[in-house]
Amino acid sequence: MATTTVDGISETKCEVKLADLRHVAKNKVFSGFKNPEDDDISIIQYRNSLSAIIGENPTFSLLVSTELPLFFEICAYLPQDEELAITSNLLPSSNKSLYPQILISKTRLIRNASTGAIQRIEWQKFRTPPDMPMPASGAPYRDNVLYCSQGTMSRGTGGLYYFPKGKRPVPVVTNYFGRDFNSVHSVAVSPNDGALWFTDPCNGADRNFRNKPELPCQVYRYSPETGDLRVVADGLGRPHGIALSPDEKTVYVTDSDAWRPGLDEEYRSENAATTYAFDVVERSGGVFLVNKRVFSYALSGVPTGIACDPLGNVYIGGTDGVEIFSAGGGVLGVIEVPGAVSSLAFGKGGELFLCSEKRLWRVKLGGLESLVAANSSMSIEDV
Repeated sequence: MATTTVDGISETKCEVKLADLRHVAKNKVFSGFKNPEDDDISIIQYRNSLSAIIGENPTFSLLVSTELPLFFEICAYLPQDEELAITSNLLPSSNKSLYPQILISKTRLIRNASTGAIQRIEWQKFRTPPDMPMPASGAPYRDNVLYCSQGTMSRGTGGLYYFPKGKRPVPVVTNYFGRDFNSVHSVAVSPNDGALWFTDPCNGADRNFRNKPELPCQVYRYSPETGDLRVVADGLGRPHGIALSPDEKTVYVTDSDAWRPGLDEEYRSENAATTYAFDVVERSGGVFLVNKRVFSYALSGVPTGIACDPLGNVYIGGTDGVEIFSAGGGVLGVIEVPGAVSSLAFGKGGELFLCSEKRLWRVKLGGLESLVAANSSMSIEDV
């Protein structure tokens, strides 16, 4: 498909709004959602420690805007290519007898040579390869991207697929000992041992493009080196996003069970809108997740994509934008984004790329860049 070029990308300062958590806890106050048509990003600061992360001059840029929800999942930053890989939400097919489709897009970032600021982007969308149907999220992997394929009504579809440059997708893991996964959604890749941690909710069945689930909604760990595939967490309503802490001692999983992604997009406030934390332990040569605990409950809506910065702070996408928490679970603030945030990824320094369905944003957190640079020679235990 044709390439779209966007020139003259500018940076605008984010408004920072100070809020006292004691006042919030005692009063019925709510900041409200940004109108999806708004053109600005602001930050609510709940704790003083957020100042060190956002810096004195946090900025935002609107990289590209479309009429269709083309910026929905993945948001994988590929530093070697200066590209973002992104997948769309479900798009209606031109043939009403066919299932909806999902498109893949690549956004190439052209930076100012002296400042590093993004001054132009080249954006191109592609049809999904038929042997990797309905991709949801994914992660940088080897020289390109590891995609989570949700599959179709056909047996043997769905799972994790590595999509090398210029070649066809390569299946990595596509079933649990003969049983199809439900709708593999998100994956985190361990930099240390290459293990793949992934979530498997039932979104496809709820949206009528996948068969009735053969397995519970679970979290898995797969070792490409040994072939070891195991369930590491169950008892979740709808495991969605997944992230590893920088030291890989903690796994975070968002449970968006309060949101039912069927035809009516039903919201059930009595169900989970929770992010859980698990400890990673090794026992008798096996890797397990233990000590499941509530890390946070969404300040509004449901939690979606999740990422950790190099210092261990946790960033969770949702209806209100991006909620920022310390590693101890204390809320630091919220990056308010028009139209919510479904996925996010860190770029260079303090860059944060945000997908909000019809828009792709970049937020620059200058303080985070400085903190990472200052602590680059320290271990995570020292930070």
